[in-house]
Amino acid sequence: MSPKPIQTDQKLLEHVVGRALSGEGAHVASAEVFSGLDAQGAGERPAGLPHSLFQLLKHIVFWQDWAVKWCNGEKPRVPKHASGSWPKGTAPANDADWADCVHQFQNGLKELERRSRNGNLAAKNGKQSRLEMLHAIASHNSYHLGEAVVVRQILGRWPPPAGGLTW
Repeated sequence: MSPKPIQTDQKLLEHVVGRALSGEGAHVASAEVFSGLDAQGAGERPAGLPHSLFQLLKHIVFWQDWAVKWCNGEKPRVPKHASGSWPKGTAPANDADWADCVHQFQNGLKELERRSRNGNLAAKNGKQSRLEMLHAIASHNSYHLGEAVVVRQILGRWPPPAGGLTW
């Protein structure tokens, strides 16, 4: 069966942004990268690497939440330094804390995907359009999700239960 034709530029942009956010066609599903881990595994930081999986996920969640506020027309504060968007600790407090963090990530991802389909992608908030912001957050996520995959591989905790790309 051939894919559905895309009728408008708006629909094409919505499709492309949605795929970028979900990882479809590029890498394992974004929403699955952190699945199948417990708090202990999420808090491990391999020697020589700057971040644990927990830290990577909290950083991603920070910027996803920031982007959702931005899409709402707000002007969220940008931290003065990069460290303002990274958690201090390397590990979640417990399994429930970790599960909550993964849930926040997955919900934020769904919200951003929804935003890519609802609303004018050319609409601006300040100097950037909604399309530019969604592209930036999809690129940011993809960058750090790739780091998370490498950390999981080093820890021997890859692929996630849903599977991974292993060619």
